[in-house]
Amino acid sequence: MTGWLPVAPCTPDGCARHTGTVRAWLPAALLLLSGCALVLLGVVCVPLVRLLGAGPRRRLTRRWARAVPQAFGVRVRVRPHAPDRAPGGGELVVANHISWLDIPLVASVLPGRMVAKHEIRSWPLLGSLAALGGTLFIDRDRLRALPAAVRTIATALRCGSRVVVFPEGSTWCGRGAGGTFRPAVFQAAIDGGATVRPVRITYRTASPGGPDHRAGPAAGAVAFVGADPLAASLWRVVRAAGLTAHLDVLAPIPADGGDGRRALARRARTAVLGPEEPRRTTSSGRCGQTAVASDRANRPAESVHH
Repeated sequence: MTGWLPVAPCTPDGCARHTGTVRAWLPAALLLLSGCALVLLGVVCVPLVRLLGAGPRRRLTRRWARAVPQAFGVRVRVRPHAPDRAPGGGELVVANHISWLDIPLVASVLPGRMVAKHEIRSWPLLGSLAALGGTLFIDRDRLRALPAAVRTIATALRCGSRVVVFPEGSTWCGRGAGGTFRPAVFQAAIDGGATVRPVRITYRTASPGGPDHRAGPAAGAVAFVGADPLAASLWRVVRAAGLTAHLDVLAPIPADGGDGRRALARRARTAVLGPEEPRRTTSSGRCGQTAVASDRANRPAESVHH
């Protein structure tokens, strides 16, 4: 990993743990099978779906993406959201990043072209299918490749596409303050004359005797951080009972305010996560308590989504 890539202090041992109510292993295994089967079905159907018109394709994508978290046992709640973008205009969707679940959740409400690291393009099967789905592949390993990445996203936005990016550049467990929204991708919104659409993602778990609450078990169950194996994350999700994903689709932010990409990134970050606060430097390694080494590594220049 190069020094300019963002690094979160969250680790699997320190953050990705579920301590709440759990399902029995048999119902959890059935959910795991159903969720994986639905994902595989979606992968197989991508070439056929691309033959549909834009409207039917978006509707089918939304329904499939909404069904994926539910197949893994996660309820989905979308709060009434602000009016959609103007017809024909590009839209940059920016959201906080906690889990692999974030991707189908955003696609269920605002389907668009995802931004992914270029290594995914060479993955067997999934790489080709991601390309068919319009994914924008970005080289994050070289700083000098950043201007080309910005131009690629700006071109898509200028053509009226919706582009989805997680500008923290890395997953955070959701228990702390979250990461900085890297300003590079917001330059693409300015260059492409696009609107910025902030989306807030939170995960909650049902309390035994009351309404859902936000912290603790839900954050640990869904967090997919550091070198956490995907299989371990999948098992935590299906074992955690009463998980609910909440999406807040917030009011759009115009990218033509003249304040520049850094101010635009701060406005979007404040809308999603609140104003950024200085992080304490401790040796804990837990999210929100950044170790000195991680704090240094978390001072890169600019980056776009993984």
